[in-house]
Amino acid sequence: MLPRTMSLTEELVARCFRVVEDSGPDPDAEHLDDTDYDAMTRKLEAQLPANEPLWLFGYGSLIWKPEIEHVEERVALLRGWHRSFCMKMTRWRGTKESPGLMMALDRGGQCKGVAFRLGDGDRREQLDKLLRREVTLKPTSYHPRLLNMTSDGGPLRALAFVINRNGTTYAGPLSEEAVVERLATSCGHWGSGADYLYNTVKNLEQRGIHDAHLWRLQQLVAARIASS
Repeated sequence: MLPRTMSLTEELVARCFRVVEDSGPDPDAEHLDDTDYDAMTRKLEAQLPANEPLWLFGYGSLIWKPEIEHVEERVALLRGWHRSFCMKMTRWRGTKESPGLMMALDRGGQCKGVAFRLGDGDRREQLDKLLRREVTLKPTSYHPRLLNMTSDGGPLRALAFVINRNGTTYAGPLSEEAVVERLATSCGHWGSGADYLYNTVKNLEQRGIHDAHLWRLQQLVAARIASS
């Protein structure tokens, strides 16, 4: 079977790039401290028996930019959660003046992604590192959860970061038109929303994962960029 050809190309993505200065952490936001991270780490550690490997579930940028040491990866299916552009970005891939969007796992449906098995290092150190990278604010944008999923190699439990609907960055339900507009126009110091979508879809397809919703979004975002 021939690979699908994306409508959203590198050339269209390049049109969205602009140099944006990092605004830095929001001075009005409340940030997690060492006590918070220690409590979260202990809670997660208690949920996972010491004789089980630690897996991390990637559904977006973790797939193409894992930045974690791992010894195995598997395509995995998570039921009860789906990818959703429901996280508002006023930094990283957007600004306060032109907020962007990033994906999170929201309730309902299912999601096929990549599970990464971490090495047999210090469990608490691994969890602490992951938490400090993924969650920073009070209330947190994400809830870390150990979730059951299936893979060709058998069932597994993996750490996944799901949206906190009571968090400060939850964008709420957005229309498809609103999502397309933000992805086609937003950019931060990490890059554009179009770049984020392009890399996610491309890397999912390379692993044989076809997300029909994301495929439609990349077509619509490509058309929106081309028309401007």
